[in-house]
Amino acid sequence: MQTYILMTKLSPEVSKQLKNRAEVGRAWLEHVKKKCPEVKFIAHYALLGKYDFMDIYEAPDAETAAKVSMISLSNGAFQAESWTAIPYKDFLKLTKKI
Repeated sequence: MQTYILMTKLSPEVSKQLKNRAEVGRAWLEHVKKKCPEVKFIAHYALLGKYDFMDIYEAPDAETAAKVSMISLSNGAFQAESWTAIPYKDFLKLTKKI
């Protein structure tokens, strides 16, 4: 499984509905689990900055990671990006091959 980072920025309309955030978040997570049962979430953070949320998760391939981003976009995200995360020790191994 590959590790991915999902960076999400909510739409202004969804951001205004903070009181419903818990149920909206649960609905999003259930939608992802239904459409991508192989995805394993590791951590979820709320952020105060350019993005509203950061999720760290594992997926078998880039197509599955793209589905997670698309589900986010279809559920009120203004922006959703899935980034590949490489463990630092593996990154160092790659640098020795350059």
